[in-house]
Amino acid sequence: MDTLLEMKNIKKYFGEVKANDGIDLDIQRGEIHAILGENGAGKTTLMNILYGLYHPDQGEILIKGEEVQISNPKVALHLGIGMVHQHFMLVPPFTVAENISIGLEGQKLYKLDLVDIEDRVRELSQKYGLEVDPKAKVSQLSVGVQQRVEIIKVLYRGAEILVLDEPTAVLTPQEVKELFIVLKNFVVDGGTVIFISHKLKEIMEITDRVTVLRNGTKISTVHTKDTSEKELARMMVGKEVLLKYEKVETKKFEKVLSLKDVYCKNVKGLSAVNGVSFDVYGGEILGIAGVDGNGQKELADVISGINEIDSGEISLNGQNLNELSPYERICIGLGYVPDDRRGVGLLTPFSISMNLAIKHISQQPYKKYGLLNHAYIEQNAKEIIAEYQVKTPSGQVPVSNLSGGNQQKVLLAREISCQPQALVISQPTRGLDIGAMEFIHKTLFRKKSDGTAILLISSDLDEILEVSDRVLVIYEGTIMGEFIPGLIPIEEIGLMMAGVVKKER
Repeated sequence: MDTLLEMKNIKKYFGEVKANDGIDLDIQRGEIHAILGENGAGKTTLMNILYGLYHPDQGEILIKGEEVQISNPKVALHLGIGMVHQHFMLVPPFTVAENISIGLEGQKLYKLDLVDIEDRVRELSQKYGLEVDPKAKVSQLSVGVQQRVEIIKVLYRGAEILVLDEPTAVLTPQEVKELFIVLKNFVVDGGTVIFISHKLKEIMEITDRVTVLRNGTKISTVHTKDTSEKELARMMVGKEVLLKYEKVETKKFEKVLSLKDVYCKNVKGLSAVNGVSFDVYGGEILGIAGVDGNGQKELADVISGINEIDSGEISLNGQNLNELSPYERICIGLGYVPDDRRGVGLLTPFSISMNLAIKHISQQPYKKYGLLNHAYIEQNAKEIIAEYQVKTPSGQVPVSNLSGGNQQKVLLAREISCQPQALVISQPTRGLDIGAMEFIHKTLFRKKSDGTAILLISSDLDEILEVSDRVLVIYEGTIMGEFIPGLIPIEEIGLMMAGVVKKER
């Protein structure tokens, strides 16, 4: 292999934050090269510099040995660099061909020559195994097919280097396998792939080399065949990390949280949860698996009382929750950790201490003589900060100043401090580093051992399989099946996640 791309001493600052601090990267022609790192390690910033979305404060980029200035994505594409972002940039009402035509030189929307574009899309689809209908409307396509459209967009423009940012985050297991086949076909045809991810199993399966970033600096570049998941995790975090947990077997108590034939709508007034029924028992973790956007958020919100129920019944220890407010549900033993910790879960301008106290603020000892008992609130926060290993100089620090992992610890600590009998926790480790993930999972195991009924909702299938005792699969608001982790093939789970197979419960 010969060196196709080099990034030398790349530095990028956002205020006082060093997003990239003197990073060197070399990409060989015909390889799949992973950029691995925790959330905030600098990997997406580095690739946004390569794609012309950011400009480096220092450093140089060389392609085929010649220095280049990449001022914007158009220049990047001319140089053969195409990027597929984690959040797709497609126009849903347009067809595949119309989406691909946007921004093409010489093409105007009011006088498109779609026949040539459609023929070229079919040619690329066949060549790389992408299977996309150029006449289909994007709004009618699954998430996996939409990703193929994004890949075709950059291949259509002649990309030789394909940059993929967390490409498997929204895919079923089958779609992940199909994507890997596409990438291998692209490399066989002379292409090069840069694969941004934090999923160690996938990196070990698909890549040739891995560059690990931590806190904006490059730790190392290694050949995948010469390393292991454990070693990559250690480089990412800077310490040994548990990748596998000893599943805690606990006594299964009576059912605590129960849903019977629950229906509700989303914010657009469209059906989101369709006749969902299940029970969660004390001392167990019930996982809800599914591709993001299939009713998980609405399900969590209707249980917590944020979303209105249309029909059905939700009960906690036999008490109907349908007419109770979110606060009343808290008072009788329901805890809720929402997926949006910054927008919904926490009051980010407020201090850590106040966020930890907010649900108890009207009760003693948080209140004394009709006024806030600041001494108790601060002492309580000090103890929780120590117990949950929140990295902060004091409880007076605004939550907005904390990292994502520390914000999640504060949110989880607040809910657990209410001693809930049932805890609904949604996307608990999204965007967190491996160390924070390990801490949160251990906390859930501890609460399970205490007899708490836990409903875990996550779009990360590995997390669901690793942590849950039982799993339900949701697709378009309907439960497609139930299984015990380890007892059915991953392919069968993927078919349920895609809505292809419904397994009787």
